[in-house]
Amino acid sequence: MAAMERQTVFSGSPYEGIMGYSRALRIGDRVFIAGTAPIMADGGDPPTDAYGQTKRCLEIIEDALAQVGASFRDVVRTRGYLTEADAFEGYAKAHGEAFADVRPVNTTVLVSLLDPRWLLEIDVEAVVTAPA
Repeated sequence: MAAMERQTVFSGSPYEGIMGYSRALRIGDRVFIAGTAPIMADGGDPPTDAYGQTKRCLEIIEDALAQVGASFRDVVRTRGYLTEADAFEGYAKAHGEAFADVRPVNTTVLVSLLDPRWLLEIDVEAVVTAPA
């Protein structure tokens, strides 16, 4: 049996090399996106609200999916990691805007994150139905 092609996407984080991980990984029709925090492209502060932070995380995730030939339509699972219960409404609104027609399964939990400015982090799994 031939090995499946492994596609990886790197975000440029120095921790990818230190920890040995990728932003995204596609093997066959499966795509896994690592926990994605609301890191701004310019290195600035993230939005201060959960809705804005969720939108930023989803922008990063959407770009990573596109780099391996996938889209939000292929997403089958999302996981939200919130630092406070009050962040849920903003998270839920932005998540609903992105996935209203897709309806992936979702787990949302309360956690502590590395950067105190982050209200949340998101990871996703996808199954691609179209060729890469």
